[in-house]
Amino acid sequence: MITKEQLYQRQITLPEFGEIGQQRLQDAKVLVVGCGGLGSVAVVYLAASGIGKLHLVDFDQVSVSNLHRQVFYKVGDIGKAKAEVLSNYIKTITPFSSISFSAIALNKSNVFDLFKDYDIILDCTDSLSVKYLINDACILLDKILVYASLYKFDGYVATFNGLDAAGNRTANLRDAFPEMPKKYIQNCAEAGTLNPIVGLIGLMQANEVIKLVTKIGTPIQNQLLIYNSLENSQFKMTLKPFDACHSERQRRISNLFKTETYTNLACKLQDEALLISAKVLKTQILKARKRLFIISVIENQNISLPFAVDAQIQLSKFNLKDLNIDPSKSYIFVCQYGMSSYEATLRFKATYKKVKVLSLEGGIGKFDFEA
Repeated sequence: MITKEQLYQRQITLPEFGEIGQQRLQDAKVLVVGCGGLGSVAVVYLAASGIGKLHLVDFDQVSVSNLHRQVFYKVGDIGKAKAEVLSNYIKTITPFSSISFSAIALNKSNVFDLFKDYDIILDCTDSLSVKYLINDACILLDKILVYASLYKFDGYVATFNGLDAAGNRTANLRDAFPEMPKKYIQNCAEAGTLNPIVGLIGLMQANEVIKLVTKIGTPIQNQLLIYNSLENSQFKMTLKPFDACHSERQRRISNLFKTETYTNLACKLQDEALLISAKVLKTQILKARKRLFIISVIENQNISLPFAVDAQIQLSKFNLKDLNIDPSKSYIFVCQYGMSSYEATLRFKATYKKVKVLSLEGGIGKFDFEA
């Protein structure tokens, strides 16, 4: 039977850390939203460091495209709930942490119940709307938020809504970016990313939590750290709280929370008349393939597709003039999650009003799993 002293010997040996720091980790309660590239790395290192209570929140399942950067999942885990797989893995490496999970999507109706019993929240998601939901809920509940995001070769890390030396709450996501973008911005699944930066940023999040809990070092507060993996450079953008005091901030965010839906911008107002389900598309491919013109708008064109397409374009470079339109055919746009494809469908429909055009609902992942 191993002891805590044996397991955590290397960090307890640090004079700045010691047994007091280890006990603080044991007493800490941390919730992680998102068990993908960032979350799987952050939570495994936090558990291995000795965080006493961890809760994982993620609705997603392990897919083939996850494995290159979400290295704690195996081929045999494909199709299984990420939160459950990761929870089971953590239990094999640390006997001194309590691990639980919720295999559900975070939303406006459940966020307060999920967050209320935890000291620190980690945002390891890739959805802008969910990031604002997490940020706003942390402000209203007085929770510290360790934030991170990725875009291609860049990573972003910050500790939001923490406490400074005077006991005042520090800057939050809305001090950096006051409103959710009105236009859809691609996530890393569609824009692509290299696996090392995912691990680096996830580790930075874990490091922030350990500093916050053990009270050693300086958290990234009132700043946003921007790291570029190609240049191995980093820049800290200074942030200043917009509100004069925390109570004023809470009143403002409370009013926003009442009216904001926190719905993904790409899915928020998707017209069902412009969508085609995976099941229907499968049938049409089998029975009437010649009457279809299927276009992939996946940014990373090396991603394998479950069916042949007639054209591959990048949404960022999409030009309708590049297509030789045949009004007798139905045009089907596809992407990974049904977001870029819907945007392309809207652009197409605005120009060719009488030509039938549809977006694959939910993306190619749905095509893989639906019967």
